[in-house]
Amino acid sequence: MRTLITGAAASLAIASGLAAASPLQWQDNSLTYLYGTDFEVDPKTQQAVTFEHVSGWSVGDLFLFVDSIHYNGATDANGNNSTWYGEIAPRLSFGKLSGRQLHFGPIRDVLLAGTYEFGRGDIKNYLLGPGVDLAVPGFDYLQLNTYYRRSDTPDGVRGAWQITPVWAITLPLGRSDVLIDGYIDWIVDNDGPGKHANLHFNPQVKYDLGKALGWRARQVYTGIEYSYWKDKYGIENTAAFDTNQSVTNLLVKVHF
Repeated sequence: MRTLITGAAASLAIASGLAAASPLQWQDNSLTYLYGTDFEVDPKTQQAVTFEHVSGWSVGDLFLFVDSIHYNGATDANGNNSTWYGEIAPRLSFGKLSGRQLHFGPIRDVLLAGTYEFGRGDIKNYLLGPGVDLAVPGFDYLQLNTYYRRSDTPDGVRGAWQITPVWAITLPLGRSDVLIDGYIDWIVDNDGPGKHANLHFNPQVKYDLGKALGWRARQVYTGIEYSYWKDKYGIENTAAFDTNQSVTNLLVKVHF
C-alpha cells in the first residue's frame, strides 16, 4: 500500500510539473487487482495491486503505473515475500508543439517517447526514442514507440533496442462492452553477455460490468490479463531453467 501511495504521489508531482508549463486536457486514474499462478523465474503464485495514471497535456501525454506484488506462500531468491515495480512514460507531441496536424497515411501524430523503469533490487532503465500515433479502423487508439534502452546493472551499463506497440479496442456485447487493451515490449537485442532478446505480450480482456449494471460506463471492469514472456528478463530459456512464461490472471479494475 505504501508503494501505491508513493506512485500516486509521484503521479501528482509529475502532473504538477507538467501543469506549470502545459494545461491539462484530460486524465484518468485506476486501481487494478490481479491474481495469477504459473509465473516463471519469480514465485509461482502472485497477487498484485496496480495504480495507473494516464493524462493528456497541451504538449503531449503521460502514462504512469506502480505495481505492488505479493508472493503467496513463497519468497524470491533474495528472501522477499513481495516486490514492487513502476514506470513513468511521458511523450512530447510534435503536432501539439508545432500547432500543426502531422497527418500522413495512417500516422496522426509524431512524438518523442521516453520511459523510466524502476523497482526493487535497484532496477533502473532509461528509454528514449521516436513514437507515432496511428489511426487504424476498429482501434480506440494504436501507438508504436521505438526506444533505445539503457540499463544500469551491477555488471555495468547495458544497451538495447525495444519496440513497444500499445492498443485498445472496444467491442459491444449485449448491454455492455468488452475492452481489449495492452502492449508488447519486444527487446530485439542485448549488447552484453548472459542477456537475450525477449518479448513480453500483455493484453487485458475486460467486461464493462459497471455499464451492464446501469452504473457509469468505463468505471468498473472484470476480466483477465494474459502475460506471455519469452526469455523473461532476458534470461535464456533452457531445459534446466524455464523462463518462458504463460499466465492468465483474474482481474478487477476500478477507474476514479
